[in-house]
Amino acid sequence: MAAEVQTEKGIVRVPTGTWHVDPAHSSVEFEIKHMMISTVRGRFKEFEGTIVAAEDIANSRAFGVVKTASIDTNQADRDAHLRSPEFFDAERYPEMRFESTRIEPLGGPRFLVVGQLTIKDATREIDLETTVEGAERDPWGNERVGMRARGAISRKDFGLTWNQALETGGVVVGDEVTILIDVSAVKD
Repeated sequence: MAAEVQTEKGIVRVPTGTWHVDPAHSSVEFEIKHMMISTVRGRFKEFEGTIVAAEDIANSRAFGVVKTASIDTNQADRDAHLRSPEFFDAERYPEMRFESTRIEPLGGPRFLVVGQLTIKDATREIDLETTVEGAERDPWGNERVGMRARGAISRKDFGLTWNQALETGGVVVGDEVTILIDVSAVKD
């Protein structure tokens, strides 16, 4: 039998169980304004995550870890700067961590996942609007579930304050960072 999302009282949800993120079929990406006129996109190449879908949604949890040194913006000099102490300080703080504190159904396949994000030595609560995309059995017999999560943070809230003023009054790096997570997870 193929994996299927569960529908209960109009809520489409991840089937109960423990699910591990498959990094080969998932992504952790971000967007930020550059010079206030364009958007730079980047991603992290190394990450892991676990979703524990409990019978009672209130007891469900999501966890994730991202290796900061794995940042890739498609520009080597910028990536080196982002790994430096002026940004992520990847040598001193090799990981970013997320742990959900609650998951609220929003109807259908949509949920608000609220949790604690730690970057460097700062931990702040963030909201991720999450959608269950579906569930299926892959050709090798594994049960899979797909999800997407979107949110935004202020980088300054996490001590990522480096910037440079532009002669027109703007700055090189915007404050708001859009988080884009797409997950394919495999059930234990």
